[in-house]
Amino acid sequence: MRIALLAHLRHPIAPPFAGGLEAYCWHLAAGLTARGHEVVLFASGDSDPSFTLDAVSPVHHEARFPRLEHRGDPGLRSHVDAAYGAACDRIAAGGFDVLHNNSLSRLPLERRRTERVPTVTSLHAPPYDALRWFVHDSPSPTHRLTATSAAHLRSWWPDGAPPEASVLHNGIDPAAWPWSGRGDGSAVWSGRLAAVKGAHLAMAAARRAGLPLTLFGPVEETDYWEGTIVPQLGGPVRYGGHLPGPALAAELGRASVFLFTPCWDEPFGLAAIEAMACGLPVAGFARGAAAEIIGEAGRLVPSEDTASLAAAIPAALAVPRSVPRERVLRLFTRDRWLDACEALYAEARAGAPSPSPASRAAP
Repeated sequence: MRIALLAHLRHPIAPPFAGGLEAYCWHLAAGLTARGHEVVLFASGDSDPSFTLDAVSPVHHEARFPRLEHRGDPGLRSHVDAAYGAACDRIAAGGFDVLHNNSLSRLPLERRRTERVPTVTSLHAPPYDALRWFVHDSPSPTHRLTATSAAHLRSWWPDGAPPEASVLHNGIDPAAWPWSGRGDGSAVWSGRLAAVKGAHLAMAAARRAGLPLTLFGPVEETDYWEGTIVPQLGGPVRYGGHLPGPALAAELGRASVFLFTPCWDEPFGLAAIEAMACGLPVAGFARGAAAEIIGEAGRLVPSEDTASLAAAIPAALAVPRSVPRERVLRLFTRDRWLDACEALYAEARAGAPSPSPASRAAP
């Protein structure tokens, strides 16, 4: 198939990844290309040049409009709308069999567009007012929508999802996150250093439990980093930097437990399954999709309760390291994810009925 992949423009689609959405788009492009599809990545012009790239904007918009995401800035909104509108026009004229839309923009959802190019839209954020109506109005025989978890799907359609919407769990390449049979007794946390990710709560819980902790990930919110994280660093709690995948996998494999601390309704939790693939059981907050993703591979406690999180760490440490790895191999591999993507593309192209509710249910 000739496939257009439309990405979000906040960050480049290139490693080391700024977040899960950037990793998702990169691995989707790489995986589909490896399967023999002709893939064009519509993303910022400073994305990975190893792909066939159509620049939606010259550079990612965090470089031009720093720290204005989610603030309703009219200049950023106008810039993004113009870029996506032009990209959608190029996709419509580009002879593509299908569009996989990961943009978080309302424009690719318009029926006049999805009727011209069969489309799969993957939702990557909890519902918000600027997009909700357009999502709810968009299902059609040539438009499929996916959420990253059953919890995420319910958040978008609390009264029941339409037949065109289903769960598409994220997947990773287990070979890129090798299993390690033994940890060194320390805890680890990875993700974007932003308040909603809760690294400060992981720090508090690790200190309370008496475990060394290393944080990994990009600094997204400078004020949060400087005012909340930096003052807590020191002694057994340290920052290990923003590492590329292979280096991060090695660091994860050395640790004994992963702390997962979302302070929002996390739609999936890619960082958790990366750690689980390396053999780390999880101690975390039961928020968003956490219970669905982590399952028997960890122990979860009420959100933002650091005392309970510290108390859950010994129970998580008692989970055999084979358990989280086996859960990833069973449910969250790249091949399983790509198989599901290809099936969705075929549905959108054919306008075929969606699977039954039973077959769409999360494992």
